[in-house]
Amino acid sequence: MTDLRVLIACEFSGTVRNAFLARGHDAWSCDLLPAEDGSNRHIRGDAREILNDGWDLLMVAHPPCTRLCNSGVRWLTAPPEGRTLPEMWAELDEGAALFSDFWNASIPCIGIENPVMHRHAKERIRNYQEFAQSVQPWMFGHPEFKRTCFWLKGLTLLTVTDRLDPPAKGTDEHKRWSRVHRMSNSVNRRHERSRFFPGIAAAMADQWGDQALALKRERLAA
Repeated sequence: MTDLRVLIACEFSGTVRNAFLARGHDAWSCDLLPAEDGSNRHIRGDAREILNDGWDLLMVAHPPCTRLCNSGVRWLTAPPEGRTLPEMWAELDEGAALFSDFWNASIPCIGIENPVMHRHAKERIRNYQEFAQSVQPWMFGHPEFKRTCFWLKGLTLLTVTDRLDPPAKGTDEHKRWSRVHRMSNSVNRRHERSRFFPGIAAAMADQWGDQALALKRERLAA
């Protein structure tokens, strides 16, 4: 067997799934939302229900992070209008439980993408470890700013593939590169902000796909 069974959890766009498919792997995306591209390689539902289906590699493209990330910690003391503190803390518990289930899955290779977390989130995640690496889209050919952190098991740090030179702060070019952070509030803002970058997805499929495949071959030969 020369291909991997790859689960891309919390992805509806298909960006990471298609990167692994392009390299000949048996890749599937899974999300509560339908596949944006209409692919038949998308499982609609809770990815936790299929974690034990014999996957070699689990990539979590973007688990819900609103209550886990540093930028949202303020809502745990002063909730937004129309929401209550108990609701905020309950959502934090739900987000931490989801991350925990992915992080502790019985899958040889795991990579989870998320922003930097606050201490309340870390305290709630089983067997928590600090993120292994943070990258920027401009390290992989995209003229964009958006820090992305990776929590890794069975995988090494991602190697930069196409580094661009970031523009100086205060310039119009810097503002254009800050597109994600400058998005206006809209019904699709959360989905657009979580959209993965093809250059990073390609690097993941090339580098982590090769690592997971080598590990699979070792297990089969043992």
